[in-house]
Amino acid sequence: MLNISNNVTIPEAEIEWQAIRAQGAGGQNVNKVASAVHLRFDIRASSLPEFYKERLLALSDRRITAEGVVVIKAQRFRTQEKNLDDALERLRALIQSATVERKKRKATRPSKAARNKRMDKKTRHGQTKALRGKVRP
Repeated sequence: MLNISNNVTIPEAEIEWQAIRAQGAGGQNVNKVASAVHLRFDIRASSLPEFYKERLLALSDRRITAEGVVVIKAQRFRTQEKNLDDALERLRALIQSATVERKKRKATRPSKAARNKRMDKKTRHGQTKALRGKVRP
């Protein structure tokens, strides 16, 4: 069971994972041992509440395919167990991040004093640059 929150868990049967050969460092083992993990989680077929499913499918994350499958490749560590734990933790973080309510932005405008200050600064800067021109006798 993967615990997402106090009320939401994902059964292990809904999470597919496959051991694959990792890229990069690992010495001679990299060619022999399948230590990387390819994790797949189908959002639509899962037992997650509808709220979670809608938020996850609305995300524009490259790890979520057009079919609604989360694909995570974990190869940070040299052992399969650590990579599996890493992939599960990343899946948990992705699902939890989808449920965070974003704060609405309030539109603001600069004050009149701030606009005047900016214009005065631009004028002074322009005058300074004008003084750098060629000197005529």
